[in-house]
Amino acid sequence: MAAIIETRQLTHCYSQGTPFEHTALHAVDFSAGAGEYVAVIGRTGSGKSTLIQHLNGLLKPTSGQVLFDGADIWESKERTRQVRCQVGLVFQYPEYQLFEETVYQDIAFGPKNMGLEPEEVDRRVKQSARFVGLEPGVLDKSPFDLSGGQKRRVAIAGVIAMEPSVLVLDEPTAGLDPSGSAQILENIRTYHDEKGACVILVSHSMEEVAREAQRLVVIHKGSIPFSGPPGDVFAHGDELEAMGLGVPAMTRVFARLRSMGVDVPASVYTIPQARDAVLTALHRKGAV
Repeated sequence: MAAIIETRQLTHCYSQGTPFEHTALHAVDFSAGAGEYVAVIGRTGSGKSTLIQHLNGLLKPTSGQVLFDGADIWESKERTRQVRCQVGLVFQYPEYQLFEETVYQDIAFGPKNMGLEPEEVDRRVKQSARFVGLEPGVLDKSPFDLSGGQKRRVAIAGVIAMEPSVLVLDEPTAGLDPSGSAQILENIRTYHDEKGACVILVSHSMEEVAREAQRLVVIHKGSIPFSGPPGDVFAHGDELEAMGLGVPAMTRVFARLRSMGVDVPASVYTIPQARDAVLTALHRKGAV
């Protein structure tokens, strides 16, 4: 799959040349393809946020490159500005960035700044509101009168309204209850499926990334030790545990079963996979 966004030997140092100098990324090669759903996982301080802030030019590399559609995003100021419209970044707790008088105006802020015609702005506002599950009647309300989950959806809609080719989300379910988290993830999946956009999800939840992502990228101490399909990455359970990450509950259960001599696969990481594996094992034993 051709990369739509990638980094080549990306290194980033904070406070370079001072006693507080810290290298957050070490020659990182990262890529995501058009239409791919990638999850980035790593413990706090691993370099996840530093990496994603490079993807739309919020941070400039100390060395190395960031490329969008094969061209360096820093080749000119105009190029950087274009990429910031094409790579949408949703920060953690994005509802704290709401500021307009109405939900409609908040969602419309990005498209208006892109210089779009009013009719196109209106279309994008209403479409993005639909993507995130906001009822039409909410658009005229103040965003500050909404629930926490609704505010989160408004903030995500504001980025989606720019119709980015790459949607990057930093812990979008942080602080939400299970129902709210499930709704947000469903909204993101809808955008991914209907628009064919690349989604890059940063998350601490192994269960979330196991369900949602096609590929996982593990960041540890500013480098990428593992990258691949969830089953391949979670097969490194001991190494992930040593990095402070762990694996999904189903992976732990099936590892325990294998240690007890039960013939079950090593690549189980979701409940549907667990159900199918158990049924297969029972069929082999003639119990079903």
